[in-house]
Amino acid sequence: MSRARTARRIAAGAAYGGGGLGLVGAAAVGLVLAEVQFAKRTVGTGLGDPPRADGLYGSEFARAEAGPGLEPATVPLRLAMLGDSTAAGLGVRRARQTPAALMASGLAAVAERPVELRNVAVSGAMSNDLDRQAGLLLDGELPPPDVCVIMIGANDVTRRMPPTQSVRHLTSAVRRLRLAGSEVVVGTCPDLGTIEPVYQPLRWLARRVSRQLAAAQTIGVVALGARTVSMGDLLGPEFAANPREMFGPDSYHPSAEGYATAAMAVLPTLCAALSLWPESDRLELARNEDMLPVAKAASAAAGQAGTEVTAARGPWALLKHRRRRRVPTEDVSAPPPDPDHVPGPQVAGT
Repeated sequence: MSRARTARRIAAGAAYGGGGLGLVGAAAVGLVLAEVQFAKRTVGTGLGDPPRADGLYGSEFARAEAGPGLEPATVPLRLAMLGDSTAAGLGVRRARQTPAALMASGLAAVAERPVELRNVAVSGAMSNDLDRQAGLLLDGELPPPDVCVIMIGANDVTRRMPPTQSVRHLTSAVRRLRLAGSEVVVGTCPDLGTIEPVYQPLRWLARRVSRQLAAAQTIGVVALGARTVSMGDLLGPEFAANPREMFGPDSYHPSAEGYATAAMAVLPTLCAALSLWPESDRLELARNEDMLPVAKAASAAAGQAGTEVTAARGPWALLKHRRRRRVPTEDVSAPPPDPDHVPGPQVAGT
């Protein structure tokens, strides 16, 4: 069965209450999970809690309060991060090195406007925790975020959550955020086949499971008006060339450089969701962009990291490969919780 067809069946099962449709045979899944669990004996060991990056970024873009002879005050954009340990930034020491902080810094630089960041992601979270996380953002007295980034899926695979349930929990949270008025960008399930301690032939099976879930996630959330960015094997080629630089000491969570790579992939879509990116949603054929049925677009994106999928019209979706441009952030981010804060790295791309 093709990846597109499998993903479509999973998404349909999630939407209409289907059961635990499998991604691969039960025996194969058991082998994959046994190998991943063996690999995870070293995952997260020696890693403390991720640093808190909540706070105001781009404060230099804020204008004084309105008054005689003064410009109106600048209202910060509100950015929220939801998801698992990758979204939380597990494995780095400084708040400015987390993907949420890098995205907030880049967003502030592009918008030339301060950004208020709130990160409710939790290490070890599965998709069934997203409703609680969304509640933290929506059930209080604060206004809803302008845009939310969700990074989720790896724990769903390793802990045997049925894919239909995984997609159902994700789409429920996305629907709730969209109804509150927030734009949503989902970083889909990463490719577990890139984990160093997982060996062939189980590496191939882990890749297949991960990519099928990523495609199903895309089908589910694009229908709700969200955008997706494929995490896929984003760190795979870089990891193969520079494993000590791209992944942390547990060979599972990204290093600071790895998180910067992930942030670079998501930032253009994050800005596009707020109509801030200089590129429109028009297709660029020279960049192999296309308009495809949603399931085919989701399948193609799952196989090519950094690819964006966004709804077009009817059952069609745009497959985008947005240019990643160098965005200066040296003086943009200044999260209060990081007393060791120094000018942050550039969010760069080619």
